[in-house]
Amino acid sequence: MLNLANTLLLLSVPVLWMGVVQLCFGLLSRWVFDDDLMLIFVESALPIILVALAMLLIVWKRRLKTVSYRDALLFATLTWVVTGVLGGLPIMLIAQVSFTDAVFESISALTTTGASILIGLDSMSPSFLLYRQFLQWMGGLGVVIFVVAVLPMLNVGGMRLLRAETPGPVKDDKLTPRIAHTSHYLWLVYVLITVSCVLAYYMGGMTFYDALAHSFSTVSTGGFSTHDSGMWFYESHWLLAISNVFMLLGALNFALHFSFLYSGKPSVYWRNEEARVFLLVVTVLSLGLAAWLWLHGRYGVGDALGFAFFEVSTFITSTGFTAADLTSWPPGTDLFLVAVAYLGGCAGSTAGGNKFIRNIVVFKLFRHLLQRALHPHAMLPIHYNGEVVGDAVLNAIMAFLFLAATSSVVFTLLLMMTGLDAWSAFTAVAACINVLGPGFGVVGSNFQPVSDAGIWMLSAAMIIGRLEYLTVFALLLPAFWRY
Repeated sequence: MLNLANTLLLLSVPVLWMGVVQLCFGLLSRWVFDDDLMLIFVESALPIILVALAMLLIVWKRRLKTVSYRDALLFATLTWVVTGVLGGLPIMLIAQVSFTDAVFESISALTTTGASILIGLDSMSPSFLLYRQFLQWMGGLGVVIFVVAVLPMLNVGGMRLLRAETPGPVKDDKLTPRIAHTSHYLWLVYVLITVSCVLAYYMGGMTFYDALAHSFSTVSTGGFSTHDSGMWFYESHWLLAISNVFMLLGALNFALHFSFLYSGKPSVYWRNEEARVFLLVVTVLSLGLAAWLWLHGRYGVGDALGFAFFEVSTFITSTGFTAADLTSWPPGTDLFLVAVAYLGGCAGSTAGGNKFIRNIVVFKLFRHLLQRALHPHAMLPIHYNGEVVGDAVLNAIMAFLFLAATSSVVFTLLLMMTGLDAWSAFTAVAACINVLGPGFGVVGSNFQPVSDAGIWMLSAAMIIGRLEYLTVFALLLPAFWRY
């Protein structure tokens, strides 16, 4: 049963948090950066805080003690929509862009997509750029908590496998008061990885400001940068290598990170089937791309390896950092990288895409069907991490992949109706629905060429992709709203 008071009460928390974040950046603008943006941040923050407090007072007495599945679904979707709109207010006022573009930029940050309509980043105020980076870091943790807390319970696209195959806190905690324990574990892991990333970037040659800003977008697999030239601003393959490490850490299951911190045994990653396959695929694809670049004479061996590993890592983790000039790469590499983006990272991570847990099961399903063709009467169960995968999970995964493919086609056709060519429309949709960031064609540099209608479509695609399709589509069913 849907209880709107519950949903509004839950929603007041992220609304209040968004107001507090903007207020804090107003103080940073005044006392740390001195870039004259304090009043703009405060003018946006105070009404948001007042509205959140009013929501709390109005619905407090009408709340229920338990949260239903419907409440969780509605809250999850509205959180990204409402915080995306509220987060865009300072962007609209400071960057002097339209409301449509500001909301797109905000949703892109919070969903850790990294698609942007802004240019001239190097000349923008430091407090504004850091606010934009922090939105990604904040959204990245929100994604992880949502995935481990809500999706396994709902079995969205087979995500109950996440609980079955992960060690540590995620396996045991459910959507009860004990989820607070899970949140604490995730906060600890997320903060520790971020701090390590800051130190690594700083020791690698970045300024402390850039190290902090880029750690926010690296660990969250977001992809925003404080420079128009992205990660190649420092022209350092050493920094690209550091980025590779932390992008991959952000794309691995965070329960494995906790297990490693608890046990001190790196073998926990290799024993996990999803993590093992993910890292092997990244290595193989990177070596293949490096060989392709070298054979075409684009780079020497060292540069080919450096750029290949970076681009494969940034696309497969859906981070979307820019470094190499992809327009000068051999034909076919753009389509290869788009395909890599659809593979995605691991379940329970900040990465987007299909997730390797699904890719592995689908591969085993196809192999199973081929074996059944040869041995029709054989008993050949599908195993994942030593567990038998049931028909319900297989059906959910196939439904998820069907929705992913269908959504990509529909959004591409809709974007083409706004005037974009087919390749630009397809890569723009792939960039947003996989929460990747960069596209190709006319959206190769940024998304300014897209019309306002197209921008709203892509904003919706980012939310749908981030919330794993079924979470949003369930709200479209009339039965969802019936009491």
